[in-house]
Amino acid sequence: MNIPFLGNRREKSVMTLDPEGIAGLLAECELLRSQASGDGVLLDDTAASLEALDQLVPRWRDDEEILPWLGNDAGLYLGTVIVRTVPGAAWRIRSDGQPVVWLASGREFDVVACGLEWAASGAPQLSQLYAEAAEA
Repeated sequence: MNIPFLGNRREKSVMTLDPEGIAGLLAECELLRSQASGDGVLLDDTAASLEALDQLVPRWRDDEEILPWLGNDAGLYLGTVIVRTVPGAAWRIRSDGQPVVWLASGREFDVVACGLEWAASGAPQLSQLYAEAAEA
């Protein structure tokens, strides 16, 4: 169903969010933060916290319902760390609604896809992905 005024209204509401507001929403990652906290890992938006996540025992892989949610959160958390620590990195929302990180080099980094892969298989590690983004 195509309702033009709803589409325009939605576009305007997304456009009016400031970068800090978007970053704050994307940084919540409640499920991942809860899982990490339960395992004694503090997510403090640093590269070291990504290394700690890589060391967690992946109990979530046995739960098909939680796996995609945790992977999504892992990707958003990876993006949060990159945006907060890599000069020139910023969140962007693609036209399909997918949040991605844009690096100063102009490269788009689909952190959610990376987080989903990490949650499902553990590879590539989040700390490795961070290092790749920091070098770009």
